[in-house]
Amino acid sequence: MTTPAAQSEFVADRTKAASLTSSRPTGHGSVPAYDWIAHHSAQRPNKEAIRDLGSGRTFTYAELDRRIDAMAAHLASIGIGRGDRVGVLAQNGVEYFDIQFACARRGAICVLLNSRLTVTELEYIINDSSPILLVHDLSFADAAQELQRLCSIGELLAIDGGTPDSPYEKVLARFDGEDGGRADLTHDDLITIMYTSGTTGLPKGAMITHGMNFWNAINLGIPGGIGLDTVHLNVLPLFHTGGLNCYSNPVLHAGGTVVIVKAFDPGETLSVLGDPAQGITHIFAVPAPYQFMMQHPDFADTDLSRLRVAGVGGAPCALTIMETWFERGVPLVQGFGMTETSPACIFLDPGDALRKIGSTGKVLLHTEARVVNDNGGDCGPDEIGELWVAGPNITPGYWNRPDATIAAFEGRWLKTGDAARIDDEGFFFIVDRWKDMYISGGENVYPAEIENVLYQLPEVAEAAIIGVPNDKWGEVGLAVIALKPGATLDRSTVIEHCVTRLAKFKIPNDIAIVEALPRNATGKVLKRELRTQFVDADAPMIS
Repeated sequence: MTTPAAQSEFVADRTKAASLTSSRPTGHGSVPAYDWIAHHSAQRPNKEAIRDLGSGRTFTYAELDRRIDAMAAHLASIGIGRGDRVGVLAQNGVEYFDIQFACARRGAICVLLNSRLTVTELEYIINDSSPILLVHDLSFADAAQELQRLCSIGELLAIDGGTPDSPYEKVLARFDGEDGGRADLTHDDLITIMYTSGTTGLPKGAMITHGMNFWNAINLGIPGGIGLDTVHLNVLPLFHTGGLNCYSNPVLHAGGTVVIVKAFDPGETLSVLGDPAQGITHIFAVPAPYQFMMQHPDFADTDLSRLRVAGVGGAPCALTIMETWFERGVPLVQGFGMTETSPACIFLDPGDALRKIGSTGKVLLHTEARVVNDNGGDCGPDEIGELWVAGPNITPGYWNRPDATIAAFEGRWLKTGDAARIDDEGFFFIVDRWKDMYISGGENVYPAEIENVLYQLPEVAEAAIIGVPNDKWGEVGLAVIALKPGATLDRSTVIEHCVTRLAKFKIPNDIAIVEALPRNATGKVLKRELRTQFVDADAPMIS
């Protein structure tokens, strides 16, 4: 395992190497990392910063600043300083922001853990990142204690819903009013390690710098209209970049208000969106929450008129989802990003949302993007290739994984693994993940296109296409479908629907009916699990 010192040396080497291939340097070491919360606490101490609906508490910037100082003082008391790691295993709550910004004050690194993973899966991540302290929800106490035994974690600290007798709140009370210190940091220092969902192989810890967080706040803040009056509803898990950085961190950078729900529920989310007292102006989600909300009986009557920006990303969004929200007067503004890009790279201006439905937009101000063919050259208009991105918002690499870092980059360009095209106006379209593409009869097939067609069937609640082996064509498509309550669907109906809408080689060869599609914590369909179920296990189709 690479030591932190060796890791730092490697990161510096990659940054230096990247700068040699570019007309401008990629390092930002001379830029200091400023304290956003301390600034707003001084400028607008009584402005609401966090509204935690899960615990029923609200916090002004002054109150949030005081909590962060107390947590930083606690970290100092147990010897956590520059470069040390602090793990978080919890559902959404204000504690994520306490710890993130307290780590920033100490120069420590926050490791955000997916609360849906098993102890075995978390054991690998914790052994890889070696946190000194693990902060956890009380509901995860058994898992935390087992992980402490397996991974030699120094300290545990339990969150108990914000109650005064919670160990976490007792620590804040004990250090209330104390100064945890301020590390001398730059934009190149790490603030977070976020582990990828591990769609192939073991999870990789994407290293997130202070500079990445800053440039993401600028990249998203300007086109997203984020400012002092923004009230953002966070429905995604805060251990994920979509929850933390779209748009929660940019809103706190701008001095707005972040409203947190403990976990997404379609009916409760619609209730919050429609409540004038909440005043929600912004929301961001992957396609699944929008799909589940539009299928909820309250969707048609919910007042959505206060929403200014409803962002969607993280996975291809079916056209039927976008069209349904358009009909309610809410354009779903698409964008492209990934954990390694902090995450915003491409953004569709709301003014183009209807005209360019299906596009992820144009490259953001402080990012570069290109679509590259198999020979490493730039693709022409509407030619499909791999999306590559570069800029100050791109990760320096993967924690303890110099091999994975080298494989992910071509000079200063991060190879995203996404198939994309650019139209003649410069708008980007994400076609699909390269790994989800399959080849049938020599033709490339991108599942997202077929899934869009399947969603047009009124019986379909969820749909996913995977390639399965076929003696004649190499691979053919299997449509895995979850039906709406009371609906029935057979193979012939699906084929008949697709015949007039898709080329013959794209039409699914068979269908399988399931109760629900497997998804990760952010709502992305786990196609690897579908392949395990229907390809690796050679399971029979249900037609």
